[in-house]
Amino acid sequence: MITPNPNFQVLNSKMNLPKKELILEIELNGKMKFEHLMNTIYNQFGICHRVLSANVEYVNGRSFGSVQLYINVSSADFEELEIYLNKNKLLSTTVEYVCRKYL
Repeated sequence: MITPNPNFQVLNSKMNLPKKELILEIELNGKMKFEHLMNTIYNQFGICHRVLSANVEYVNGRSFGSVQLYINVSSADFEELEIYLNKNKLLSTTVEYVCRKYL
């Protein structure tokens, strides 16, 4: 017997939400490794991202610096990500990405 996957239903409902293109800048302060942060954003929150720029230095296994990510995300998913970043005391700023289209 095949049972429906509840995760698929959640993903399907999330796909229909309106999304915004954002540039997210995160300041790494040594509290979390850069690789762990990127993995969490993708695996835990399901947010695909592109690294636009990264200036990361490692001191005793800790990550310091800043990273800019391009993300295409719904407002609900972005709120969850902001809560996660604030909980882990990572400073972040966002800018809405607007692309001009010429005809």
